[in-house]
Amino acid sequence: MDVNPDLESFREQWRAEVRARNSAASGSQQQLTTSGPAESSRENAPRMSRTTHLSSGKPRLQDTDEDYVEARTFDVPDPAQVAKQEDHGKKEPVTALEHYERAVEKEEQGSLGDSLHLYRRAFRTTIIQMDYKVDQKYKNKHFAAAWAKPAQSGKAAATPAGQESTQSPTQTKSLTFEELIASFAGLSIEPAQPYIKGMPQPSCPIADLPEEIVVHILQDVAMIDVGDFVRLSQVCKRFAWLVATEDRIWRQICLGRKFGFTGMHYDFATTINWNPLVKDRTLLDDPDEVARCRKEDAYASTIALLNTTYHSWQRMFRRRPRTRFNGCYISTINYIRPGQQTNSLAWNSPVHIVTYYRYLRLFRDGTAITLCTVEQPANVVHHMTKEALTLHKGGAMPHLPSSVMQHALKARWRLSSAADHTADLEEGKEVSLADSEGDLFIESDRGDNYLYRMELSLRTAGKASRNNKLMWRGFYSYNKSADVWDEFSLKEIKPFFFSRVKSYGFGEL
Repeated sequence: MDVNPDLESFREQWRAEVRARNSAASGSQQQLTTSGPAESSRENAPRMSRTTHLSSGKPRLQDTDEDYVEARTFDVPDPAQVAKQEDHGKKEPVTALEHYERAVEKEEQGSLGDSLHLYRRAFRTTIIQMDYKVDQKYKNKHFAAAWAKPAQSGKAAATPAGQESTQSPTQTKSLTFEELIASFAGLSIEPAQPYIKGMPQPSCPIADLPEEIVVHILQDVAMIDVGDFVRLSQVCKRFAWLVATEDRIWRQICLGRKFGFTGMHYDFATTINWNPLVKDRTLLDDPDEVARCRKEDAYASTIALLNTTYHSWQRMFRRRPRTRFNGCYISTINYIRPGQQTNSLAWNSPVHIVTYYRYLRLFRDGTAITLCTVEQPANVVHHMTKEALTLHKGGAMPHLPSSVMQHALKARWRLSSAADHTADLEEGKEVSLADSEGDLFIESDRGDNYLYRMELSLRTAGKASRNNKLMWRGFYSYNKSADVWDEFSLKEIKPFFFSRVKSYGFGEL
């Protein structure tokens, strides 16, 4: 067989890159294995001090919205039954536009293989007839307003050429959000208009209440569900002003455990296998005393951030990094794998688009569940519970729909804090309290000789929600017997995006 000189040159270059990469990896392993002492626990935990960031020397990845797809909300407790109903209710696409719409739907779900097949059928509905403009038809149907040219206002067109406009400049000036909210300050709650013109106006009992009682009602709503509290701003302008400016309510939200920062963990609360910590890092032996000291430190950090960075409780709640417990973080990964080679001559080579998912659910007690599987989210998120993980331990009960949890791993989580940057402070580097927060650390146990450590950064994707994205900073495995750290490549790994799951409630234990 003839040797292709270009192929041989490529192989030599590839071998040189592999040798250089292995030599660099061995040097980093030696550096990682010389880290500080481990915390004392029942498990053989990796020898790494709390303040060590395995990814501390790496530059932060640029946060983009290229991979962002609007998060789904899983409100149906029985996905199998719903899937059957959808299959019976949906008709098979016939026209090119219907194929294109179904392809967009599959792409949003992460099924790129089915999406690609439907896109091809959309542009070629039959063997003879081809529709090259089906994408333009889709845009005209679903995004007609975005593509339409802005039309001139009727008043401007009707104004004669020699007559000046009587509209004042203040009427055309757009207000900022702060100015708009401030303009609602002097307004009162107005009753609704009568259903029939000429009839008496219906009564509005809440309009007669003193403002102190109204604020107390809003505060009770916020303690039950902060989302319902924010949606009250859509009722009337007076409610919008109270929701935006009543800092007492936002203070109680931020300092509460249900939605606020009191429920965050800045130290590991359990071992990787969810057992109590035998001995803490501090000199205190009483667990209650340790918890009290941590609570005081967290409160002091919150007050310091309020005075130096956020300046209002509402802004702190929206911008300060925090984890969420009423849903699941999902990462969708697609890669191309070569298909089976055939002996027949063909002008194309088959490929497979493989899709798999990473799931991460955080619990309020500092524990977590991680799972990597090819099962779609609708078949997984409702089973991401501690009970299902225990039930299917070791591959038990494989006939149940929740058997996908046999591959799930126990884990623990914590957020970063100023204590993670003591080494930088000792070197004279300036690290602000706000910059020290925002990283999430996940440690999981595979059950054999290996532990996993994920280092993520809390980010925001889209405009409607906050802290709904987890960017990768590092992914590592730890060999217990050899006491060696290895790093996984992040080239093909995609960020996590948060999806709310109604069956989780508010993440109660």
